[in-house]
Amino acid sequence: MSERLEKAKELFAQGFSCSQAVFTPFAVEKGLEEENALKLSQVLGGGMSHLGLTCGAVTGALLALSLHFGRTRAEDKAAKELTYALATRFVERFTEKFGSINCTDLIGCSLKTPQGLALATEHNLFQKFCTGYVEEACRLVEELLLEGYEKAGR
Repeated sequence: MSERLEKAKELFAQGFSCSQAVFTPFAVEKGLEEENALKLSQVLGGGMSHLGLTCGAVTGALLALSLHFGRTRAEDKAAKELTYALATRFVERFTEKFGSINCTDLIGCSLKTPQGLALATEHNLFQKFCTGYVEEACRLVEELLLEGYEKAGR
């Protein structure tokens, strides 16, 4: 198991959100301070602020890919296209494995209401399901980083 995946699992076990757990190890290796990585990705947990939309493990992974390959100059179309292509592959592979990227679909209840959040907590849905989503998201990002760096010639 990679150091990134170990760190992601550790962060998630400590109570950080899925988005924080996935994004932070990749962000730190790119020079972002851990505190800032955690703050930046917090709002994406629970399917974007407990709205049950896109899974936080997915959004954390997409941020990680963008941090590695995203463009920094408007005219850098190659970086833009590579980043989008890798993000698309990530979503396809995650969906192929789990059937969705939607938090509500993935855990089987909506986090939009206090009752839904309580239900998810009471039935340990975050540990039951989200730990696997965090692990797979990290694994896929690592796989796509290799593909992306190969395509970028780095």
